[in-house]
Amino acid sequence: MTVAATTAPTISTLGELRASGHVHRPLRTELRDNLLAKLAAGEDPWPGLHGFEDTVVPQLERALLAGHDVVLLGERGQGKTRLLRTLVGLLDEWTPIISGSELGEHPYEPVTAASVAAVATYGDDLRISWRHRSERYSEKLATPDTSVADLIGDVDPMKVAEGRSLGDPETIHFGLIPRSHRGIVAINELPDLAERIQVAMLNVMEERDIQIRGYVLRLPLDVLVVASANPEDYTNRGRIITPLKDRFGAEIRTHYPRELEAEMAVIRQEAHLVADVPEPLLEVLARFTRNLRESSAVDQRSGVSARFAIAGAETIAAAALRRATVKGEDHAVARVVDLEAAVDVLGGKIEFESGEEGREQEILTHLLRTATAEVVRAHFRGLDFALLVDAIEGGAMVTTGESVTARDVLAGLPVLGESELYDDICNRLYPDNGGDNDGQRACAIELALEGLFLARKIGKDSDGSETVYG
Repeated sequence: MTVAATTAPTISTLGELRASGHVHRPLRTELRDNLLAKLAAGEDPWPGLHGFEDTVVPQLERALLAGHDVVLLGERGQGKTRLLRTLVGLLDEWTPIISGSELGEHPYEPVTAASVAAVATYGDDLRISWRHRSERYSEKLATPDTSVADLIGDVDPMKVAEGRSLGDPETIHFGLIPRSHRGIVAINELPDLAERIQVAMLNVMEERDIQIRGYVLRLPLDVLVVASANPEDYTNRGRIITPLKDRFGAEIRTHYPRELEAEMAVIRQEAHLVADVPEPLLEVLARFTRNLRESSAVDQRSGVSARFAIAGAETIAAAALRRATVKGEDHAVARVVDLEAAVDVLGGKIEFESGEEGREQEILTHLLRTATAEVVRAHFRGLDFALLVDAIEGGAMVTTGESVTARDVLAGLPVLGESELYDDICNRLYPDNGGDNDGQRACAIELALEGLFLARKIGKDSDGSETVYG
């Protein structure tokens, strides 16, 4: 959840800042103090992260307390970028800078020649501005065409043309890392940087100075460098050179959620749903994703991103919204029948082993059915379906499909006399209310029917638009 920024302080000169008792803290001290304050107060420094509480988070906290630059290693879709972006919350909300300074220097510690001269000239009358912490985080996606000028800087020919000499430091146009002075710079997919570009970062990482076209500027840069990378044996696009890897104080391996509830929490948090997706379907998608990660038919070096399940939830929600709009349903609710729509469009997000060519759809369908059966066993264990099975064996049929409304599904259910089986099914999945509407109840009963089919107790026939259990 994004919290609105408070109003910036009204202090506008260096003299007023000194009189206020403001104390300048180096970046790493600022991060350390704020992290410790949150931990002491019992406040979660890492909102929105699930499944890292006992593994990645303690390692990252130790790295920050030690003042280390950090590289996160892990497969795609493990939340590396989200984790890096939460670092912003450990910065002071507002920090003073010298007005107009190119690198956003603190008034107490100017580093460029222009800022040093301004402090000497104006003294306590020096104008200052306030920078929000959101402006102190810079992010760069490493690409093969990234240049030294992009990250470090280069000589600006326009400034030379204006009459300055090549030896004048003011001819330099600073790159992303110097401009992140007193802040955090994150480089995603670090191995994709050409090795010569990685070499250019060595001095920044260790000596904290920069070299541009033979000029050595002893700028005491105060910057935290964080990076993310996929395991090198998968990317095959490059590697982190050994000297640069050595300069990162902490190398932390991330992972996919290890608990089912954490997997579902990620889907709930990240998916933008245009219709109601009942919890049982989110659980099917979460189990489906986890089954893919354990399948020998899937290339596990590339991983199965959390975005797979997120996109799946969004797809079945869209299918429900389309049906509700076309058929005039009061509530747009996703049902089991919509899961097939997700499989149809998500297959391209998975990389299969080379020997599985041509079997991709078969593998996806099998693993989805396995996930569905797991959810059925988890929620319906001990429930007696004998009356429903007998009714279907006696000739009753239940028709559903992507174009069949929830009300029509419920109206077509076999009459089971005084049995409360249908209510029991709904109560198992929605213990609070038994289902708020026809859509949720139809979803619960479809799940039970699909479970009976997978257990080979009833039959199923599907022609694409309609599915008949009988």
